[in-house]
Amino acid sequence: MAVRQRITAPYTGTIDPTYRLVTSWILPPGVFFGFRALLSLYAFATLFTVFGWNGSHGRSEESRHSFSYFTHLTYWGLAFYYAFSAIHTGSYWLTGTPFLARWPKALQIAHSMFYSTIVIYPWIVTAVYWGLLAPGRFPSAFYLWSNTSQHALNSLYAFFEIFFPRTEPLPWLDLVPTVILLALYLGLAYLTHATEGFYVYGFLDLQEHSSGVVAAYIIGILVAAIVIFLIVRYLIMLRVWVTEKKMGKTGKFSSRGKLEETGKTIPLHHVSQK
Repeated sequence: MAVRQRITAPYTGTIDPTYRLVTSWILPPGVFFGFRALLSLYAFATLFTVFGWNGSHGRSEESRHSFSYFTHLTYWGLAFYYAFSAIHTGSYWLTGTPFLARWPKALQIAHSMFYSTIVIYPWIVTAVYWGLLAPGRFPSAFYLWSNTSQHALNSLYAFFEIFFPRTEPLPWLDLVPTVILLALYLGLAYLTHATEGFYVYGFLDLQEHSSGVVAAYIIGILVAAIVIFLIVRYLIMLRVWVTEKKMGKTGKFSSRGKLEETGKTIPLHHVSQK
């Protein structure tokens, strides 16, 4: 029972009561909003530029097929996460209360879990793409830019969200949606093969590889996701400990809110229990 309570504790009370998801320990809310908005804009610009280039070069089918690729889906996730997080931060900056605090609790939990995928999946994408999928050379500067943006800069997006916000260590419960979403994507990959006739990734090809080899790849990615979850969780814990416990930087708050005066007493529930 104690273990269960500890796992579910982050989501049993008020979600993000001190606005950790929308504030930074070093960047003022207005600047933090600007960075998040800019990163969202770049991600969306990249996606739609690729769509436009494909359409103008007779490759529209590649744009349609892109929604079957985990690498592209996670980049869409980054674009939307940064858009919503920018809105939440901007609303906090302007009013002292983020939109996130006004959402139903279910959506607040969903946003928190969304954050966990944002700081985990990009590392998997970068490692798998450059380790298994990237060609030896790119045929044009456009391909080099688009692939670097989606398969290398994506990890910088993840790093930004690990290092700059005041977020607490990832709740253990967030491992569940992280693994479930990977399993659902595996289903999508084989559904794509059944309906479109191609494998999105060669290492999932049961005709080219034995079932044992394919299973090894799948289990390897699952294990990698769990390991990355643990690494990110404790990196965030280290960041909180260094910035707040050692440096005394408890956060930059909106002048329109009430947290500015109580920032130094914000309890680190998830850190002090470790």
